[in-house]
Amino acid sequence: MKNRTKQIVQLALVGAFGMFVALSFVADYGLGKDVARTFGATLVEMLKLLPCAFILIALFDVWVKRETVERHFGKGSGIRGYLWGILLAGMSVGGMYVAFPVACSLFRKGAKLSVIFAYVGFAGVCRIPMTMFEASFMGGLFTAVRLGVSIPLVAIGAVVMGRVLERRGYQISE
Repeated sequence: MKNRTKQIVQLALVGAFGMFVALSFVADYGLGKDVARTFGATLVEMLKLLPCAFILIALFDVWVKRETVERHFGKGSGIRGYLWGILLAGMSVGGMYVAFPVACSLFRKGAKLSVIFAYVGFAGVCRIPMTMFEASFMGGLFTAVRLGVSIPLVAIGAVVMGRVLERRGYQISE
């Protein structure tokens, strides 16, 4: 029954959004029209990016062996796992849309929980395209300071969360 209620609520929210957009165009409500245009542009960008990203994630899932992930991201990886996490996150395109499926794939292949948390955090902080864009507008010093502060904080937070959850016997459900 809970699942059915959730579906009804989701459908009602989508319907309410659709009604808001439709009424915004009928009533010439500028803010509603802007919301609709932004939603449409974001949807188009996601539809351009996500199929390619999911194909690459599927290839990663098939081609990269479990033993390789365990060696570089697993329990015995040490600091090397976090360094690989920075490199993998830095080269990813698509932000968090791509980071979460990759994190799921890493988990299924035996990556340590704290390294997965670090990878997700690094994906939000260290992407090369974002960093280059930021450096061109904010300056190299600002970017260096931000990365110098963010990377250790993400790593420390990931280690702490990983240890706490591992002690409690936490398992990510598939």
